[in-house]
Amino acid sequence: MPRALWSGSLSFGLVNVPVQLVSAARDVDYHFHQLHRTDNVPVEQRRICSRENVEVWWEDVAHGYQLNGKQVILTDEELDSVEPRKTRTIDVEAFVDLAQIDPIYLDHPYFLTPVGETEGTLRAYRLLAEVMGRRHRVALGRFVMRTKEHLVAVRVREGALALSTMRFHDEVRDPAPIPTGGRKPTKQALDNAVAIIEELSTDWNPEDYEDCYRERLERVIDSKRKGEHVHAPRPEREPGPAPDLMEALERTLAAARAGEGKARRGRTKA
Repeated sequence: MPRALWSGSLSFGLVNVPVQLVSAARDVDYHFHQLHRTDNVPVEQRRICSRENVEVWWEDVAHGYQLNGKQVILTDEELDSVEPRKTRTIDVEAFVDLAQIDPIYLDHPYFLTPVGETEGTLRAYRLLAEVMGRRHRVALGRFVMRTKEHLVAVRVREGALALSTMRFHDEVRDPAPIPTGGRKPTKQALDNAVAIIEELSTDWNPEDYEDCYRERLERVIDSKRKGEHVHAPRPEREPGPAPDLMEALERTLAAARAGEGKARRGRTKA
């Protein structure tokens, strides 16, 4: 079980379920130390005053914000005045249908685990998970972790309560300015594109998709450990737009029907 990041209660109405928060994601990336190339000694990062060229200690750091061309300076005390009131509850404000939540609003995933082994705590946790799972409902609420108030979505995942922090509506960009293409596609182009999607459609299995970059990096690190020389591959030529869209669609559809699409997906794991 990973280390608990927060503990408190999941609260809706007069019901309080004691829970603790653990991360649902684990860091499996490779993390490198920054070294001075000439002697392989670790590189330090320091805060330097750009005018006086001297190191600045944390207690001497101020906070500035540019507003209408003027820099507004805020003290630690002034920043503390806007910090949310620290509570130990996740206050549920509403229940919504799972299908109504656009995934673009979801941020970091966590699990909520029951605190304590008492029958009352476990029964309340199981009851909430069972009801939300049957009704396909997501609990929307807020809680404070560290110094920030988070909007959260709590849902059921394989019998456990999973919590995702969420972005507020003004943090998501409006797609209106994004160009979405020119003329409306022809019926034949639409039919071919639909047929391609159907040929390549499959059931979602997360184990079918692996981090190929991390696998290649692991091989490079192992080769260097053995004293072998590593050669960077030549960059692949970036494909250009198809000169004939209909021909490209028809060739893609033929390849998908011949099974090349599925074989290509299998090769991405190598």
